[in-house]
Amino acid sequence: MPSLKNILVTGSNGQLGSELQALSSFYPKYHFLFTTKEELRIEDESLVKKYFAENDIDCCINCAAYTAVDKAEEEKEFCYAVNTSAAGYLAAACHNNNIAFIHFSTDYVFDGKKNTPYLEDDATSPVNYYGETKMLGEKNVQENNANAIIVRTSWVYSSFGKNFVKTMMRLMAEKESVNVVNDQIGAPTYAADLAAAVMHIIQQKKFIPGIYHYCNEGIITWYDFAVEIKRLTGSTCAVKGISTAQYPTPAKRSHYSAMDTKKIKNTFEITIPAWKISLAKAVLLLQQ
Repeated sequence: MPSLKNILVTGSNGQLGSELQALSSFYPKYHFLFTTKEELRIEDESLVKKYFAENDIDCCINCAAYTAVDKAEEEKEFCYAVNTSAAGYLAAACHNNNIAFIHFSTDYVFDGKKNTPYLEDDATSPVNYYGETKMLGEKNVQENNANAIIVRTSWVYSSFGKNFVKTMMRLMAEKESVNVVNDQIGAPTYAADLAAAVMHIIQQKKFIPGIYHYCNEGIITWYDFAVEIKRLTGSTCAVKGISTAQYPTPAKRSHYSAMDTKKIKNTFEITIPAWKISLAKAVLLLQQ
């Protein structure tokens, strides 16, 4: 793989984009271009083409996404524009300019009917509109750029942005008890770990295209996640497990979305930390 010196990171103020920014100073041999949605509207094809024509880019990491799962049921047009159309525009721009492209997708492309971790080539069948736009985004990327890497991830959290860990820490400090769903099964992903994995991939001699799964090691429920947050923070708040039926949301959720990560570990020789270890790091950062 040729040296990827100039790296464009879209959606740079999101959780993953922010973690890549935090990591960037440790990689002085690379020149990073970090763009927010205000600086580069990726859903506008003409602006994408113009940006790629005007800038020297060797690799594009697309961290931009519409991630408000419930709101997506109402804001369908904008959700589709960012998650589906824009993914295709960036993939095409990278293909046409011989630029390495890394795109991120989600466990929400699966329907949750399995009871063993999903493999990369398992059939996709999303149960909500957000998942549908991400699935169609994957297809758009592959159709426009056969050399792209697509990384599916799940339950992303970070010391940056809005996420489950921050919400739980706030609620546990304010309330005597919290209700958390205990029948949705998956795995959390610490965005700092994913950012480090992406930089590891970029430094490899070979850029091996395809779909990969990345999440922290361990399969848990949201309830398990909350109980560990409580333990790490020393909170006295009671965590009560409830069913999905007891917590209705505009967008349907999958019952099971755990993903098998062997492919990314074996292909790129990546070590993925256990979820409890990564969560402890994030909580410590958030308590500072």
